[in-house]
Amino acid sequence: MNSLKLKDFIHKRPAPKGFDVLCKLQHFAIITYAVPLSRFEGLIPKRFKVDTVNIKGEEKALISVVPFIDVDFTSAVYPFPKFTMGQTNYRIYIIDTETNERCVWFLGTTLDSWTLAVPRFLWNLPWHSGKVKFDCDYDDKNGIYNKYIMSTEASWAPAQVELTQNKDVELKLDGFPDTETGLVYLTHPLAGFYHRRDGKLGTYRVWHKQLKVKTAQLKSASFGLLTRLSLVTHEEQQTPHSVLIEPMNEFTIYLPPKVID
Repeated sequence: MNSLKLKDFIHKRPAPKGFDVLCKLQHFAIITYAVPLSRFEGLIPKRFKVDTVNIKGEEKALISVVPFIDVDFTSAVYPFPKFTMGQTNYRIYIIDTETNERCVWFLGTTLDSWTLAVPRFLWNLPWHSGKVKFDCDYDDKNGIYNKYIMSTEASWAPAQVELTQNKDVELKLDGFPDTETGLVYLTHPLAGFYHRRDGKLGTYRVWHKQLKVKTAQLKSASFGLLTRLSLVTHEEQQTPHSVLIEPMNEFTIYLPPKVID
């Protein structure tokens, strides 16, 4: 893998219009697992290939669980009510062979809000209902979490995770030539693809500034979806490839999602 520079992937925000959404993401975490490539066989259309890294001589694919709270979720264009809701995304890192862009493949999302009806039924997104709770203690002075607990009650993807941080722990991302390359790979895919609930291929794009994530440590995890799909065993979930956290950031989401023929 060649080294990547964040400056080559950062660009000005495309002007929002229509249904585009602006939201702040609080308690944003990226909990990533490195697993054998074979576990994703049959999950992803042939247009895409799973992006891989070499860890200790073995080719590995990466899958992330991304929990956060949507804060001030609102229209990026018009005056509109603001919503707050817990959310967790499940994504696999891929390459679009038609454009050579690094993207993510969404297995799906859990959302704690009545507004789920819009993405689920209007746009056929693979989004599912869940009761999401966060119990966090962020130390502003030292810039670390003393406590980070997220739980989701859901039939599709029940989840429990507890994280902590130590400011003296250095960020290390195995399988990448340098840390910056790993941050481009893990934090800066701007396009997402997925199977819609009607089976068609869908996509949407986001924009954000460079994420100022720091490393964190996992105390325990239980992600029911990863276990049920035999992607990451419960035992493997206790030893992630990496954990990254940022207390707050801001995303622009370009909507409506598109259907690809």
